[in-house]
Amino acid sequence: MESDPTGRPGSLHPAGFDELDRRLVHALQIDGRAPFSTVAAVLGVSDRTVARRYARLRSVGALRVLGGIDPTALGAVLWLLRVRCAPSASVAVAEALARRPDTSWVSLTSGGTEITCVVRTESAADSEALLLDRLPRTPRVEGVSAHSVLHSFYGGPDSLIAKLGPLDAEAVAALSPPPAPPLPPVPPVAQHPGPVRLDDGDRKLLAALAADGRTGTERLATVTGWSPTTVRRRMAELRERGVLYLDIDCDARLLGYGGRTLLWLSVAPPHLEEAGLALAGHPEVAFAAATTGPTNLHATVVCTDQRALYRYLTTRVAALPAVTHVETAPVIRTVKQAANRW
Repeated sequence: MESDPTGRPGSLHPAGFDELDRRLVHALQIDGRAPFSTVAAVLGVSDRTVARRYARLRSVGALRVLGGIDPTALGAVLWLLRVRCAPSASVAVAEALARRPDTSWVSLTSGGTEITCVVRTESAADSEALLLDRLPRTPRVEGVSAHSVLHSFYGGPDSLIAKLGPLDAEAVAALSPPPAPPLPPVPPVAQHPGPVRLDDGDRKLLAALAADGRTGTERLATVTGWSPTTVRRRMAELRERGVLYLDIDCDARLLGYGGRTLLWLSVAPPHLEEAGLALAGHPEVAFAAATTGPTNLHATVVCTDQRALYRYLTTRVAALPAVTHVETAPVIRTVKQAANRW
């Protein structure tokens, strides 16, 4: 077992993780492509220790850096679907949804009788086909409730790790990358240029980063057929336009996460923005968005246990303005997490 910088053995989590692992996760959430030498200097350990820790965590599936994609920057529409089906069919339907390249966060909730998932549709025709044709005709699907995401208050490039990570403000500042140079100004006639369009090189770049967000520039140049300079420039442009962001996929036990619970809230429209921003600031909230549908505000919350969830609902949620209805749906099984293919 490795020691901390003072030479004392690290305090191991029951799952085999210690404080240095948690600090490394937080560091890579701040800048997933930071050189290990930079991370090591901030954490107060050697470059070799950081590289070895990352390799170990990655080899056991506990941590990886990946390139996330915001589909809305590419003109897609995100839907939160609640699919009700017979208990005997829920697992099979959930696994079928998980195999689709346009789905993410496929989960079983409500005692296994409901499936929730995020679905990306690239056009109005795709949305119509999904919601009016394909899903309702799936055997043993008893009903579908669809919520289009209108505005995201927290999620995507905003990670729960940023709220729960152990690094202090000084370490966060030292690891934060400098802001990207601004893109050239948009001409007045094109103030709303529309969705970002990807070419084959972009798609190859995003696919490589989705598999490993720390893929080296030289390797990315080989994959795309571009020069290293072009790779760096295009990565910066895609990040500036909101298409690409660096994300962390990690074992929830690394940071002491508990189970996920989905909240569906109804809020008086004049207070929707205020309630959404308040939710985004809660340390328990991993995702929050305004939606269409039977309810107009959705959140994914993470609490350590049922007692913590009760306290959260009766304090922070109870204090939200103009909430007229709250429905909770604990996630009993996650069939698929994020999907980054485009």
